Amino acid sequence: MVNYSYSRELRLLTPGNFKTVFQQPLRAGSPQLTILACPNKLGHPRLGLAVPKKQLKLAVDRNQVKRVLRENFRLSQHKLPPLDYVIIAKGGIGKLDNKELNILTNRLWKKIARRYKEQQSD
Repeated sequence: MVNYSYSRELRLLTPGNFKTVFQQPLRAGSPQLTILACPNKLGHPRLGLAVPKKQLKLAVDRNQVKRVLRENFRLSQHKLPPLDYVIIAKGGIGKLDNKELNILTNRLWKKIARRYKEQQSD
């Protein structure tokens, strides 16, 4: 049976984890979100989120976006390559409803997975 939990081992927790992703990332982006990713040696994906106050002023809005992104990752984790992902919210993120945010995130997961496969085949 597939485990869809979002445990501590699936999170980027330390500044060092984030720093390694920012060094040499694979990128997939849209006007509302950017996903940065870099390979890890753990055999499973990990997620880090950056939702700045500059983009969403209210904490309730930032928390809602993070909740939707974490849930999307939790359900998609078994289809994703073993990379460390950082999702960065950009301007216009607050105009998307939850359904649009999920559709956008799924499209970016596919784009980053395709770029990872291309990089592996080179």
